Amino acid sequence: MPHFLNAIPLIVCLVGASSIAMADSNTDLTVKGTITPSACAPLISGGGTIDFGKMAVKDLNAGQYTSLPNQSMQLSVRCEAPTFFTLTTVDNRAGSSANHQYWHGLGLTLEGEKLGGTVFHLYGPVADGIAVRTITSQDGGVTWLPTSLLTHTLLTAVAVGNQLVPIAVKDFDAEIRLFTHIAPADSLTLTDEVPVDGHATVQVSYL
Repeated sequence: MPHFLNAIPLIVCLVGASSIAMADSNTDLTVKGTITPSACAPLISGGGTIDFGKMAVKDLNAGQYTSLPNQSMQLSVRCEAPTFFTLTTVDNRAGSSANHQYWHGLGLTLEGEKLGGTVFHLYGPVADGIAVRTITSQDGGVTWLPTSLLTHTLLTAVAVGNQLVPIAVKDFDAEIRLFTHIAPADSLTLTDEVPVDGHATVQVSYL
């Protein structure tokens, strides 16, 4: 969960002075940070774990992706007061997705082959007891589009009606649906047991 006081970066530029220089030299030091009026905590049902169990190689498609059964969990965000926030993910298996860039990786085979990918969508979002919709931004919140994606390449926020402007929310609930693919079996070395090893973190940031 994000802290009340965000990390404070120190930007220090050192300017060296020549031994024969007579004028004073100087440099700038910038201290930045944000103090948020309230904190928000994301929660996922079932401990945030989806287990597809054991899959036989013979059940995978040889020349095309194999779609695993769609799974869902409940996502909740609880804030101390109405807060402008965004949701995003961290792909802890970055670089291993065999699908689009906004999909999350499932790890690699022992030979370094990308095993597949999974993507998250938010369905039936409700904010403070009212049906809402999710909007996403790929430019840091300058512009927004109505989509259901929850991913590491976009910011996701909450809006009402047909508006494309984030609103402040205290309690948020939505269904996370996972769509998961295994790469074509012909592209993978599956002579040994290979774990499906997807791992992502859902995080809240403040606008």
